[in-house]
Amino acid sequence: MTSQDFGELTNAQRSTEAPGRIIFVSEELISKSAHELSELVRARIVSPVEIVESYLHRIDQINPSLNAIVTLAPDVLDQARDCEREVTQERMRGPLHGVPVTVKDTIATAGIRTTSGSRLLADFIPEVDALVVARLKKAGAIILGKTNTPEMAIPYETDNPVFGRTNNPSDLNRTAGGSSGGEAAAIAAYLSVAGIGSDLSGSIRVPAHFCGIAGLKPTTGLLSMDGHVPLATGPLSLGACVGPMARRVIDLAMLLKVMAGAQLATISESDFVERARSQLSGESVACYADDGVAPVTEETSKAVEIAATALSAAGLQVRTERPPGVSDGSRLWVELFSRAASEQLREFYRGREAEAGPRVASILRQRQEDPTFENKIKTAERAARAVVERERRREHLLEWMKATPLILAPVGAVPAFEHGADRVKVNQESISTFRAFSYSQTFNVFGLPAVSVPVSRTSSGLPIGVQIVGRPFAEDTVLAAAAIIEQSCADVPKGLSNRFAFDIVAPTSFGPFDSGLTGGEL
Repeated sequence: MTSQDFGELTNAQRSTEAPGRIIFVSEELISKSAHELSELVRARIVSPVEIVESYLHRIDQINPSLNAIVTLAPDVLDQARDCEREVTQERMRGPLHGVPVTVKDTIATAGIRTTSGSRLLADFIPEVDALVVARLKKAGAIILGKTNTPEMAIPYETDNPVFGRTNNPSDLNRTAGGSSGGEAAAIAAYLSVAGIGSDLSGSIRVPAHFCGIAGLKPTTGLLSMDGHVPLATGPLSLGACVGPMARRVIDLAMLLKVMAGAQLATISESDFVERARSQLSGESVACYADDGVAPVTEETSKAVEIAATALSAAGLQVRTERPPGVSDGSRLWVELFSRAASEQLREFYRGREAEAGPRVASILRQRQEDPTFENKIKTAERAARAVVERERRREHLLEWMKATPLILAPVGAVPAFEHGADRVKVNQESISTFRAFSYSQTFNVFGLPAVSVPVSRTSSGLPIGVQIVGRPFAEDTVLAAAAIIEQSCADVPKGLSNRFAFDIVAPTSFGPFDSGLTGGEL
């Protein structure tokens, strides 16, 4: 099969010269899941070049309104042509062959600028890929580009001094979340089919919830954080992780296996859901919408009820109960991670503090304790006490989860809030945006797998997701539960029309597209 057979024919030529071949227009291609695209490529129905060109066209139209994708891979079309040639030679690299994906701009990509939203890294081009990126490429994935992040991945607003602010596809006046906000916005707006985010305080799950996609925070330590800036060292290694994001749960499962270096069995989407129902029938689920830290909106509580009903209808045993330890999760997050993250920022910006953006600068200005020997001892003792308490409460929770292996909860107190907000109102109570996401922070503290899946929308059209949490390394279980909820909530608007809060914007300064070059920076 030649490259002409794959996609360089005109529509008229295709109808006469390639009879029986299914012709997809750009909109049809970008609405497919990664799983579907991989099957279409494998069956030689669609070319990797066609897929990439469809996404480039969509980015050209939509990204100016969102600012979700900040750098395109300069060789993205070359990658697609290589994949196309390999298909014609019957050399498939792996399950993602010819599928374009995006990567959060905190994760190293060889030959593609990686900034972490910091002026200090504005021109940094890594020489090697992060391990999870390398594994995606080995499986045949095409790296489409990089997605926006807050400076040094500080949640929950994706904005930085290098690229500026990312908007929520459902309401441009609202945040896409953070710190994987660019990734979530890109996937939700069909600028990307799937990709990689990272999560220390809900930074995969919160943007997924805000934008109406699915996102998995794996068990801490399951996936390598090699090549991520900020580094996950010291206490931060207890809660930080990278994970997949996508519009469909089956795509999370596929990317997770590849990123973990595991073998991937071929399975249809219908079989995936049916296997999930069979696997989880009779399992116990604890459901709660009040963690004792942050109240939630009525619509958020209703979304949890909808998800609980879906699981119950599938044969799971759902009851309302707050798991032990969750009320202490947010406090422990501060005690374990806040000081460590601040110290890491101070070291990273030492001598170049003036180049920090507003959010990082405010952290750098915070008063530090005098670095006396006595204060160092006190700091170490506080950290040790927090670690000991974390281990004790985690052990108690895991013992409890032997009988109740699944937890269903909100991702946060509210849907997407307005840009720049430091506080949100919940049932007439004003709370900080940090406190509003205690539900997510808790499971970083305890290092458990948690997946966010969209369930409903507010009366004003904002997405609402819920999270399903499982025991350590039980990613298959939480993804199975998420697949059941996803299928039950399939009528939640996900189409390309009547969904977004913006009009298509004509390109202004996109030289790579205007000139016909093979990609470049947005």
